[in-house]
Amino acid sequence: MPAIIRPIEDRDLPALTAIYNHYVVNTPTTFDIVPLTLTQRRGWFGDFAETGRHRCFVAEKNGAAVGWACSARLRGKEAYDTSVEASIYLAADECGRGLGKRLYRTLFEAICREDVHRAYALITLPNEASVALHIAMGFSHIGTMDHVGRKFGRFLDVAWFELAVFPGMPLGNPSSAANPLL
Repeated sequence: MPAIIRPIEDRDLPALTAIYNHYVVNTPTTFDIVPLTLTQRRGWFGDFAETGRHRCFVAEKNGAAVGWACSARLRGKEAYDTSVEASIYLAADECGRGLGKRLYRTLFEAICREDVHRAYALITLPNEASVALHIAMGFSHIGTMDHVGRKFGRFLDVAWFELAVFPGMPLGNPSSAANPLL
């Protein structure tokens, strides 16, 4: 059964927290070190609205949330307000099936009609799957912060990716083979 893509709901928080905590505990993907509680995630949930720049869409299969894509505030200063940070997380067994592209497509179709000019994604390296997804969605690699974080006893690099956001924007990059990080 294909996943349904819909706006986030309060009932999704336990499943989304479990998905995120899998990455906290098992991967360097997120720089969180300690698993998050439902109370902590509720604050995150409160950052999203049904309209506007900051949105979150969930993939649901068989009544359960299996992933999400969101656009959140990039930085705390007002001049950054037309830029957002895009994030995406999927349950480990849902990766590589095209669900990430569907989630991102839904997110960007929603925010391209809002007062958003750029979306940024930060990807801990190495992460070939995430880099490939972002390139395929039209993001461009704009820089890498070397050894910016430490997790699991090693220093990690984070690549910055940028996407121009505008009404009618093409969602996909036919030249995705030209990726300097793969």
